[in-house]
Amino acid sequence: MKSVIVGTAGHIDHGKTALVKALTGIDADRLEEEKRRGITIDIGFANLELPMPDGETLRLGFVDVPGHERFVRNMLAGVGGIDLVLLVIAADESIKPQTREHFDICRLLSIRRGITVLTKSDAVDPETLDVVRLEVEEFLRGSFLGSPSPIVAVSSLTGAGIGDLKRELVRVAGEVRPKDSNAIARLPIDRVFTMKGFGTVVTGTLVSGTIRKEDELELFPKGQRVRVRGLQVHGKPAEQAVAGQRTALNLAGTTTEELARGMMLAPASTFLATSRVDVELSLLPSAKPLKDRARVHFHTYTSETIATVVLYGKKQVSPNDSAFAQLRLSDPTLLLPGDRFILRQFSPVVTIGGGVVVENAPPKRVKDTTEYAHFLKVLGEELRTGMLRARVITSGARGLGIAEAVARTGWLAQQIISGVSANPEIVRIGDIFVSKTALDLVRKDFISALDAFHKHNALVAGMSKEELRGRFSEVTPTVFDSVFNEALQARKIELAGDLVRLAGRGVVMKDEEAESKKIIEAALATAGLKVPALKDVLAGLRVDKARAQKIVTLLLRDKVLVKISDDLVFHRDALADLRKRMAVERVKSPKLDVARFKDLIGVTRKYAIPLLEYLDREHVTRRVGDERVIL
Repeated sequence: MKSVIVGTAGHIDHGKTALVKALTGIDADRLEEEKRRGITIDIGFANLELPMPDGETLRLGFVDVPGHERFVRNMLAGVGGIDLVLLVIAADESIKPQTREHFDICRLLSIRRGITVLTKSDAVDPETLDVVRLEVEEFLRGSFLGSPSPIVAVSSLTGAGIGDLKRELVRVAGEVRPKDSNAIARLPIDRVFTMKGFGTVVTGTLVSGTIRKEDELELFPKGQRVRVRGLQVHGKPAEQAVAGQRTALNLAGTTTEELARGMMLAPASTFLATSRVDVELSLLPSAKPLKDRARVHFHTYTSETIATVVLYGKKQVSPNDSAFAQLRLSDPTLLLPGDRFILRQFSPVVTIGGGVVVENAPPKRVKDTTEYAHFLKVLGEELRTGMLRARVITSGARGLGIAEAVARTGWLAQQIISGVSANPEIVRIGDIFVSKTALDLVRKDFISALDAFHKHNALVAGMSKEELRGRFSEVTPTVFDSVFNEALQARKIELAGDLVRLAGRGVVMKDEEAESKKIIEAALATAGLKVPALKDVLAGLRVDKARAQKIVTLLLRDKVLVKISDDLVFHRDALADLRKRMAVERVKSPKLDVARFKDLIGVTRKYAIPLLEYLDREHVTRRVGDERVIL
């Protein structure tokens, strides 16, 4: 069964609601005030099933919108998800102000299919009807409703032309491309109410994907999690709803007080609400020039908020012109590239333009607006793989993760993987996509960083991996680890303990440095356990203090010297000899105190206490009260 959403558009009192009732038998005016005043105030809904020539059933969901200029904001909440429009023009009044505004809105929303309906045909004579038809044809020429789109004259009162209109609906609806039911689900909420025996219910037009009973969804922009307890499609209970269907969801985990028109439901942990979007916008010929930093009313699907327009490379946009801009929204919302929107002037509130979302995760600052506008043009024009390519390239060495790509495009993970795998410019590393150019630059910088380190630290055996990683803070850890392991396997680098160095590179000492190293080692080896202060040993060297400290660090890393306290450094042979003496002493008596240790080793308390604490740390001894047990 094919499902198509049909929206009405047109001036007040041109018979939109009466037309929907004549087609479906359903009065879409549900509010008491609407019935009392005889005008449509809010959007209403109806449905109709018609047979198609191939035997399939066509399910039409009607969204009836108000025509009064005061209720255009309600009209905008209804037309966001429609597939085709019925532009309703009364034969006794012809084209009126809201006819023009509604028609402009439909064009700005890029609606591709529609039927023009001349209502109240019974109220005029045939000659007048022909004149109105000619006026309408001229008005629509060159648009999506121009020839060969049909113009059908009807009377909702007598039923004349209704059969013809149904046949045209079947034909035009057959040309509508179905919405993608395999995409990620999004349901803009247009109604919220409580139903006795069920609880909280929301309705909307499912613009993409599929929603099933028991699905866990996320409410945007609040981030609240809800569960689908039950659902209806076009007023009938169902196990699932697919894209293009009018859908009612019975939700668990929320109340009507927490919900409102303009919110959107989508699968949990998939998308992020945003307060900034990059867009391509166009102004109507009737609009005034739109200046940089102007405030406007922003409408998309069922939501409305105030936005500040920040133009890229322009001071203003002229009527009938277009530009790239960033819209900074007063209220965050869920938007994806390709979403259409309408802009209305801040005051007086009239429709001035609209456009399409190009990027939903824009940078906070743009250095070169001309270059960035070119990037946005690429995003707007290129195909799916091209859009991914541009996003991956601009992500640089940070790369673009699969989850982030899903949130920024709305495409399924498998679609993203398939699109990228066919592009030789992009490399996949785990769940990260990075451009080959950016990856090659990281590889080059990786080797250069180590080379520079060796040149400036000739007395150091290598750079710690964490220090090296810190030099690449802009690089995703996954990408860094890949470059590191690749260099290691290619034997471009070596590991020496926790140090990284270029293959074949290590400590390179000058003559005076090598001599100083021997002096330090000999001085501490000769001293045994009665070592002099390290500063005194370093004071007599031919090298400066900084290089002397590096030589000591090198000896400590090679474990030739062992630092057991802030002031005491011993040669490893002296400490090895101490261990042997402890083993011999254990045979005589496994216990010793500080006094006995001092006498045994022949050192003062200055050395005895740090040495005993060192032996405790090395599990040679264990302190028990004031004594040590030799293990």
